[in-house]
Amino acid sequence: MDSIINVIGGGLAGSEAAFFLAEQGLKVKLWEMRPAHMTPVHRTPNMAELVCSNSLKSDLPDTAQGLLKSEMRIMGSLLLHCAETARVPAGSALAVDRDLFSELVTRRLREHSNITIINAEVTSFPADEITVLATGPLTSDALSSVLKEYNGEENLHFYDAVAPSITEESLDKSIVFKASRYGKGSDDYYNCPFDQEQYEKFYNCLLEADINEGHPVDKKLFFSGCMPIEVMARRGKDTLRFGPMRPVGLKCADGSRAYAIVQLRQEDKDGRIYGLVGFQTRLKWGDQDKVFRLIPGLGKAEFVRYGVMHRNTYLNSPRLLLPTLQLRTAPKIIFAGQVTGVEGYMESAATGIFAGINAARLARGDSPVQLPAESMLGALVNFITTADSKSFQPINANFGILPPLADPVRDKKIRYSLYVKRALQVMTKFSELFMGQVVK
Repeated sequence: MDSIINVIGGGLAGSEAAFFLAEQGLKVKLWEMRPAHMTPVHRTPNMAELVCSNSLKSDLPDTAQGLLKSEMRIMGSLLLHCAETARVPAGSALAVDRDLFSELVTRRLREHSNITIINAEVTSFPADEITVLATGPLTSDALSSVLKEYNGEENLHFYDAVAPSITEESLDKSIVFKASRYGKGSDDYYNCPFDQEQYEKFYNCLLEADINEGHPVDKKLFFSGCMPIEVMARRGKDTLRFGPMRPVGLKCADGSRAYAIVQLRQEDKDGRIYGLVGFQTRLKWGDQDKVFRLIPGLGKAEFVRYGVMHRNTYLNSPRLLLPTLQLRTAPKIIFAGQVTGVEGYMESAATGIFAGINAARLARGDSPVQLPAESMLGALVNFITTADSKSFQPINANFGILPPLADPVRDKKIRYSLYVKRALQVMTKFSELFMGQVVK
């Protein structure tokens, strides 16, 4: 039995993997290169720092994202436990104060007697030691070179974009109004309504500001779920109105319907900072300042963070990884997180728990296990390890990747409810068989 398990990367997946292993009584070395080596988008040395949105997406139990969270709770998720303490209002979504959230996770890891945190960049690792590699989408150049040696090919990559954030006190409250789409949850979102003339002016200025021709993002090296707003706009004048600026499900304060709407989501516990939902961008900061002030209610907006572009690295997992997330050519190396090709905070974190399960089994001399395909996490892992390697792209949790029901159901709401019931049953059984007791 190996005395120490290495977990490389202190992001969402690495934090979950390290915590799970430590709770199983195993000694863990958690390697995180920050703050000695910062990335282009991280601001702190804390574990599990959220660098894009502060939303962990829907917490409704009958949604794909809600189901994934339910499965993670069954598996003893550290991050969801901390998220409840750091939660901020966001309708039916689970959103957190990003600073408080990462501070809570960091504290739990630092205080655990079985975890040693080492703040240093890892540039090599032996294939004969049990290692969970969860370096995330911003894997360092040095470690990327090592991965190329193990994989025998270039890592795939795409470009991700971050949305800007503004202060709540700088909003024009005579224009913006609070509401949640279709009235789901409480009225937690600020909404900025456009009439047709305002929208057309905004749209034209956005196109004029998008002068970064030839940027790699325009060569389809990005994940569609994080497409920059200016790239989306080039697909057609009404694309934004049927995308992140859709007005459906929302009524203005006077009961009328807007031509288009931008929603703002709370990002901190005290409600002082709000992010522009769906407004990931690679525009130059001066252009952002100019264009986004054309949004009704944001004329005097105080930006606390501008949108940025950064590279996301991920593996060709169907070719490289087993369904246990072990590297085919070096089975003591287990990958987790966004580097595997799952897309999203909770998707990444959930694979960290699964990687921890199999790392623990290897350490105890047991065979690694596969997740039940009927579970949301099992379906995600199955997809990334069995998809067509020639056209592999990152994927979010969604009901479409689950195996069909034995008896087909046409009603979507009922079908999704049955998916959830089946998934929770198989994950509860999986937990009882393979996970042991996880202590909070």
